Amino acid sequence: MKKLLSILCTAVILASCTQQPVPETNNTAGNIDRTVLPIKEPARPTYSELNVKDAVAPPRFEVKAPQGAPNIVIILIDDMGFGVSDAFGGPIPMPTLSKLAENGLRFNRFHTTSLCAPTRMALLTGYNHHSNNMGVITEAATTFPGYTGVRPQTITPMAEVLRQNGYNTAQFGKCHEVPPWEISNNGPQDRWPTHSGFEKFYGFLGGETNQWAPLIYDGVILVETPKDPNYHFTTDMTNQAISWVETQKALQPDKPFFIYYAPGATHAPHHAPKEWIDKYKGKFDQGWDKIREETVERQKRLGIIPENTELAPRPEDIKAWESLSPDEKKLFARQMEVFAGFAAHTDYEIGQLISAIDELGVLDSTIVIFIAGDNGSSAEGQMLGMYSEMTYFNQYPETVPDMLKHYDEWGSPSTYPHYAAGWAVALDAPFKWTKQVASDFGGTRNGMVIQWPAGIEAKGEIRSQFGHVIDIAPTIYEITGIPAPTTVNGIPQDPIEGSSLVYTFTDGNAPEKHHVQYFEMMGNRGIYEDGWLARTIHRAPWWFQSKVTIEEDTWELYNTLEDFSLAKDLAAQHPDKLKEMQALFMKEAEKYHVLPIDDRLLIRTNAQAVGRPTLLGNRTSVTYVEGMKGMGVDIFIDLRNKGYTMTADVEIGANGNGVIVCQGGRFGGLTFYLKNGKPAFGYNFLGLETTDIMALQALKPGRYTLVYDFVYDGDGAGKGGTGTLTVDGNKVAEGRINRTQPGIFSVDDLADVGMDEGTWVSDYGTSDKFDGKIHKVKIEMKK
Repeated sequence: MKKLLSILCTAVILASCTQQPVPETNNTAGNIDRTVLPIKEPARPTYSELNVKDAVAPPRFEVKAPQGAPNIVIILIDDMGFGVSDAFGGPIPMPTLSKLAENGLRFNRFHTTSLCAPTRMALLTGYNHHSNNMGVITEAATTFPGYTGVRPQTITPMAEVLRQNGYNTAQFGKCHEVPPWEISNNGPQDRWPTHSGFEKFYGFLGGETNQWAPLIYDGVILVETPKDPNYHFTTDMTNQAISWVETQKALQPDKPFFIYYAPGATHAPHHAPKEWIDKYKGKFDQGWDKIREETVERQKRLGIIPENTELAPRPEDIKAWESLSPDEKKLFARQMEVFAGFAAHTDYEIGQLISAIDELGVLDSTIVIFIAGDNGSSAEGQMLGMYSEMTYFNQYPETVPDMLKHYDEWGSPSTYPHYAAGWAVALDAPFKWTKQVASDFGGTRNGMVIQWPAGIEAKGEIRSQFGHVIDIAPTIYEITGIPAPTTVNGIPQDPIEGSSLVYTFTDGNAPEKHHVQYFEMMGNRGIYEDGWLARTIHRAPWWFQSKVTIEEDTWELYNTLEDFSLAKDLAAQHPDKLKEMQALFMKEAEKYHVLPIDDRLLIRTNAQAVGRPTLLGNRTSVTYVEGMKGMGVDIFIDLRNKGYTMTADVEIGANGNGVIVCQGGRFGGLTFYLKNGKPAFGYNFLGLETTDIMALQALKPGRYTLVYDFVYDGDGAGKGGTGTLTVDGNKVAEGRINRTQPGIFSVDDLADVGMDEGTWVSDYGTSDKFDGKIHKVKIEMKK
């Protein structure tokens, strides 16, 4: 073998001395049809020559991006309203966004869908959210077209189009476009980022994550969070993005890249390093009403809104700041300080990424699209906010006195907080409503900045043409010279639904090209046409159900070109125009799979009730094996509001410690475990009340059958029950669990076997890892 290698090496050296010219790559724009993907390679020639020395090699086929195609960075912040950043008149300094705005363009009439996953799917494709079957978040999908949560084959993500046209592609941060029943090793993984056009993915799957202890995927592999006391996910994902782009440019400096940077910030939980929170001490003591007024005045001075803009009235359910008690004011001001620190810290980390690209010398040839929010600010914190957002998902109201106990730690790893809805309204100024309200610009209008030194000469200017998130993909296609495909994998593609914004780059007064746009989210709906907006407010975001039926909704009419904040309803003055707009809504709604309107809220979280699949299906028992982890609600067996039995075949190690099986974490969960050789079961009710049932005697190392049996009290949801532990058929402990959570334990602390990833359900001592061997764990639901 060594002799053969020596001969080959010598041959390589000799060949390098007599090497013939390498044929040019067959990649000219004129001979590639980019409308059909994959781009077809030329037919392979055949040869009659016997000896390779007598033959001429054909050019190597390689698909490259069109000449001069720019690098692309799309930044999408989560749950950030129009009136948050100082770049758009808000109270929170975001110097990275402001610097980009000074060197580029600010768009003050750009819109999203009013909710995260629908906006993200529309952004990544150039098609409306219902066209993508993402009419609502994946966790509320149904079987109706427009709402299945499964992207149709007739729509191909922009990242896949770019990748097949010569780009390197990477996504960092939040991905909420994967149906929850597909988030497992079994997949299918067709809708995961790395199967949707991104060669690199580092982030989390779902609507939110604990910034201190996230559930992170690198590609399709679940990785352990670094054990760093100063760890924060936004910093981690930024470092990963910087490392990726530096490596990409080191290896292929002439190849363009596409980075989609989508932090979990500023979605709840609001988690920020203490030093960032401290910057805002006392900055919001004046309250949300004053903040709204000050924001509108700044917006006028900056030219973000017209001088004649009226501040839309505060929703009736939101109390005036001056009517609040001293304790309420103290708590609410603290909530906002934490949020401000969270937003500012996020902007700082984005600045680190931008600086890294600048240091590589390619910032001028990079288009940066910074969208400050995937919807309006979130009012899902209800009227008081919450120390743990899991209380919202379980309809367990928190009180101001209880939350004040966590005042000093608010935003730290010991909290999972959200702010009061009054702050969401303030941060959506000058508008009235918030996230989820698709029929109000407070829910859909988000500030956007575009910087591209090589392609946009204007600096510090404002663009006021109507735009929508579906316009981003067409914009990218136009500036890269890459067409939206007509056929992908033999499947004809739907015509792109957005309109390019490139025409605005050179002319701030150019007539807008996006003439008509429908809006709909869970019954809140409206229609825009050439400045007019007809809409109905069907449900406030803090209501669990509407107070009227869809048929009973009252419609309003606004001239948005004269009434920026939607403060003057013109329905009574222009009844014919309103009817015309209502008819247009129905036409667009039918065309884009919006109908039938579905305003159900809580019931849609129940997969069985709406026909959405779960991995478990109708099974009432599952046998798990060691090492299974990160199993979500639609993957793990459902143990809510019922009795069940856990039977574990285990070999106990020398120390007798660790988790057998668990679900949830610090803010709610259950766990079957061993501690110092003693079998135990723990139930954590919303992080507020923990019950541990534990044997008195430790077991010696060896193989055992451990059983935990829970007898549910019944008669409704969230009741208690009695838990019994047995070892090889002998009862070793029994205890009472007074109450259980009727809803989910967590969206990111999920079910694990042999460990407790993320935050811990209970106190395991020094380690959550099971130090013996788990042969199997069978869990059976009781009828």
